Amino acid sequence: MDDLVFFLTALASLFAIVSPLGGVVTFVSLTNNLTFEEKNSVANRSVVLAATIALFFALTGKVILDFFGVTIDSLRVAGGILLFVVAFDMILAKVSRESITEKEIDKSMDRSDIWIFPIALPLLTGPGTITTVIVLMGSAGSILQSLSVLVAILITFGISLVLFRFSRRLYKFIGYTGMLVFTRLMGLLLAALAVNFIATGIWNIYLSFSTM
Repeated sequence: MDDLVFFLTALASLFAIVSPLGGVVTFVSLTNNLTFEEKNSVANRSVVLAATIALFFALTGKVILDFFGVTIDSLRVAGGILLFVVAFDMILAKVSRESITEKEIDKSMDRSDIWIFPIALPLLTGPGTITTVIVLMGSAGSILQSLSVLVAILITFGISLVLFRFSRRLYKFIGYTGMLVFTRLMGLLLAALAVNFIATGIWNIYLSFSTM
């Protein structure tokens, strides 16, 4: 049961921070002048690259933290603050400053490599997503839980791929207002997760100092 709860928490956390449905609005804007085949090609390549980046940091995150002498609880606190900033922007239905700015979106309109920047990085896999996967892997108490984080990453980006491939129909069906409502709901969930990250990190840091 604990493993299932951990998996569902990991999946909810990743889905909230990636927010693929919220990213559909930006994706539609960036691929508006592309043909149907070109749009799908951008979706395929960007999601595969984003998933690869997330998996890379999930597998190497602990090594990176050890190299810089950073504890997982310190990252929890710092990451929680970052996620709360992202969540606040989402609740206000704004483009998150953590992922991409409006100016960057405008400058990317005529780029041929938009599948790399800004869609794969940082729209899908920004600092918030990278921090989340590292914290989740650091929180895993067994190999099964570590594997569940990797599966949660694949499921999240699999859903992102489906949403991006059907982005134009989805946008017409749900509309801009529907996207904003969903983004605000995900922002509220992400804010709660951010508070949990911060509280857990601070408590663990306190315990480590109190036992010294």
